[in-house]
Amino acid sequence: MEPPTGFCASLWSFIRFLPFFIGLLVLGTIKGIIFCPLICLLIAIGNTVIILGLWTAHAVWTYYCVVRAKQLGPLLKLAICLCVLPVLLVLWPIFGILGSIVGGAAYGFFSPIFATFKVVEEGIDAKLYHCFVDGTWSTVEKSCMVVRDVKDVCFHSYFSFMDDLRQKGPPDAKYYEFRLLYIPGALLAAVIGIIVDVPVISVVALCKGPYMLFKGWHRLFHDLIGREGPFLESICVPFAGLAILLWPLAVAGAILASMLASFCLGAYSGIVAYEESSLLLGLSYVVAALAIYDEYSNDILDMREGNCFPRPQFRKEVDSSQRTSSSNPFSRPSSFHKTPSRTSSIKNNIVELKSFELLDGLFKECERVGERMVSEGIITGKDIEEAKSGKGSRVISIGLPAYCLFDALLRSAKLNSTGILISDDTELTTTNSPREIFFDWFLNPLLVIKEQIKAKNLSDSEEDYLCKLVLYSGDAERMEKSSIGPAPESEVKRAELEALARRLQGLTKSMSRFPTFKRRFDELVKSLSYDLTEKHGGPIISRSKSAFARLVSLQSFKGTTGANGSTNKGSQHLVRDLENS
Repeated sequence: MEPPTGFCASLWSFIRFLPFFIGLLVLGTIKGIIFCPLICLLIAIGNTVIILGLWTAHAVWTYYCVVRAKQLGPLLKLAICLCVLPVLLVLWPIFGILGSIVGGAAYGFFSPIFATFKVVEEGIDAKLYHCFVDGTWSTVEKSCMVVRDVKDVCFHSYFSFMDDLRQKGPPDAKYYEFRLLYIPGALLAAVIGIIVDVPVISVVALCKGPYMLFKGWHRLFHDLIGREGPFLESICVPFAGLAILLWPLAVAGAILASMLASFCLGAYSGIVAYEESSLLLGLSYVVAALAIYDEYSNDILDMREGNCFPRPQFRKEVDSSQRTSSSNPFSRPSSFHKTPSRTSSIKNNIVELKSFELLDGLFKECERVGERMVSEGIITGKDIEEAKSGKGSRVISIGLPAYCLFDALLRSAKLNSTGILISDDTELTTTNSPREIFFDWFLNPLLVIKEQIKAKNLSDSEEDYLCKLVLYSGDAERMEKSSIGPAPESEVKRAELEALARRLQGLTKSMSRFPTFKRRFDELVKSLSYDLTEKHGGPIISRSKSAFARLVSLQSFKGTTGANGSTNKGSQHLVRDLENS
């Protein structure tokens, strides 16, 4: 839907839309009131049973893993067991249950409202029917998925984290222990930091509050009149309008959040003093924290760059990239300061670059590649049975997603892409990636691995060997039986490839702890089990690709055309191209 141009056209469009908005808001609110208690009870009871049912196991296993941790010293283990774990184990069920109640009530009320307004979007038939139906049963189903994801986090993700803590780390891993000599200085620096930073940051936040209030109102009213920005999509209109009324509360919340954050900024000076073994550097951070907050708030409010406070160096060793960068670490690239086009649909711009959609795309690609591997006998019935039984098949749970990621990275490296090519016309970069902070935990390391692959200029045999390492997760027996890609003769090159494979597998293992990963993984195992049954019980029925099947990578490793125009010959030993009907 294109926004109207001109004041009169915009005003008439707003007046004409107002009755529909009021009707949809009333209908959505009625559905929200009806389903709010049901969804709240469903999520609260389900999560409470999971949290309380596993609390004893979590308590015992947490203490056991901390005591057996190889990278923690005796004094640090004692402090964690006596001071940290009791507090965490007591607060976890309290905040978990309260969060489930509040979150369940909010989701049960707002989800039907969102679904009701979404009906007015283009491309939806029988709008009147969907106005009454959408957001009812779908909300119940999604609330059940929420409970299942909480179960996966409390069972699968938790024990995966604890296993990593208990197991011995790599030879060059850090060994953590208390250094009693520097604790008094760290405590002193933390106290001084809180005393100095809390009042100063609070005053700065209060001074910038009025500017944030009037600038926000000016922007929101401008978008309201022109049906731009948050008012462009019909589903966003009621909530953007509500933002105008509640903007003072948002400003007050931002000021309060700044005051609360000032305690953490001030206390962090103690950590700096302890890490750098210097009280002077800890006190330097007390001053630098004021400049950091001032620069960050200026950047958020699009004010002039710079700050009113000195910024002394508080680290003994400063990374060279930081020394050559600008003085403002929070400043955004110049592309971020450009006002985006308001004539294009929000949905068309960002829907394919949301983290959940990218995760769905990864599993669609895993399903596509997995079907081929099952037909080739690379993924065996034993792998699928281990995955279904809960023992965990590293070939499916780690190797297959890592293989698909490596495929995309290798394609991107060969085509000299600045980001990661997730389709023919879409490139995932740091500027258009999802804005969730946790997504950067995966994207930035993947970009580093892509650059390392490009720098190593791998030969065909080395690519095949690295492909085998990634898929088989270092399983020596499976790698010996495979005829794909002999190991490089150079021990240095072999060690480099093994290190790349370990890093990629480590990132994939971290992704497997994502709340929705386990649910999608179970669906993948069911699909592969079905394909295996077809293979042995009858002819293989090829399935048509979904819209996301090409999201992460469209071709096998060597089926792509390099930047020099040469066609790379495939990891055809590992995956053959099958035509899908």
